[in-house]
Amino acid sequence: AVVSTQSTGAVEYLSFSAHADAKGILQLIKNCQPKNVVLVHGEDKKMDFLIDKIDDQFGIPSFKPANGEQISIPCEPHIVGSITKETFKTVRTNGNHFDGMLVKGEEQLSLLSAEEARVKLGLKPVSINLNYKLAMNLDITPTVILERLHTQLSSIISDQKLGPFKRQLDGTLNLNSVHITCKKEEAGGSVVHVLWAVEDDMVGRTVSDILEECGEGLIVN
Repeated sequence: AVVSTQSTGAVEYLSFSAHADAKGILQLIKNCQPKNVVLVHGEDKKMDFLIDKIDDQFGIPSFKPANGEQISIPCEPHIVGSITKETFKTVRTNGNHFDGMLVKGEEQLSLLSAEEARVKLGLKPVSINLNYKLAMNLDITPTVILERLHTQLSSIISDQKLGPFKRQLDGTLNLNSVHITCKKEEAGGSVVHVLWAVEDDMVGRTVSDILEECGEGLIVN
């Protein structure tokens, strides 16, 4: 994207020779620490040499436009915004990693969590569910399949410190939003169905990966 901006920089007096050599220019760059350098006077080959020196010593983009030539200098945006104390604590807790949104207010931008942004913008909550199905050609009832799954998965999941599965009265296995059901098929066999919300994707994918890898062996063994 092309961004046009109006410069508001002040003019300062710098005491240096109008005919400084390469060493003097490099010292000036070191003192001023600019983000870009534009060479406007000098011999072509010597300016190429100086550009290489600037790149080697400072890693700063340098330009040498011809007379009357226009150049475009890419600039990194400087964004100023606000953040709530609760969100800031979340960032600190997660090791300075934060998944959020920049929301434009009347005066400035605000860095908000997804839930804060949803409330501020008046949006309805959206739930995303994922699922996995595995057909099992076993001559045992869905209840027995779920009982054996509960034993096997509880051991594996607890080893990974993801929490134990709980058995419901209908035989369904639950861990947070992860639900495991089993249904008898008319054509024979049974289908194990794993359903989970995106917030519990780690647990849901771990269970589906275990079922994908072990298959019926998880029930028979």
